Amino acid sequence: MVGMQGLDLEAAKQLAIGMIPFIERTGVELLELEPGRLKAKMPFEPNINHIGTMYAGALYTLAEFPGGVVFFSIFDVTKYYPIIREQTIRFLRPATTDVTIDVAITQEEVDRISREIDEHGKANWTWEVELVDANGEVVATSTNHYQGRAHG
Repeated sequence: MVGMQGLDLEAAKQLAIGMIPFIERTGVELLELEPGRLKAKMPFEPNINHIGTMYAGALYTLAEFPGGVVFFSIFDVTKYYPIIREQTIRFLRPATTDVTIDVAITQEEVDRISREIDEHGKANWTWEVELVDANGEVVATSTNHYQGRAHG
């Protein structure tokens, strides 16, 4: 499949973050990226809100954007593209440090999504993700519903 696999890690990181200027402005860092898996960190600064905790929109962004990056790391982007269909986030405690996310998709799920897109033009998948602060505490959880679609 044609995705980010042919790029070295630094080039893939730059492409992943550079695709959406808003994400780049948050200062998010890709710590690890491999086909089907991503670990990223949202820095506390510059994402501080009016009460001295991490801005909710930064946490939302950290929970949402890995879906597209992981999709691009494994699927042929000349044939398919991802969209977010729905996302719910539950804020459990204030984040006062950098926050990380670590997400992965199984090969079984990749095969199912590919098969469904080829047969029906689209396929849905859902991720449950945790956002974890520097102390190892879960500060938020998110349920993300994505859809892969065929071009044209």
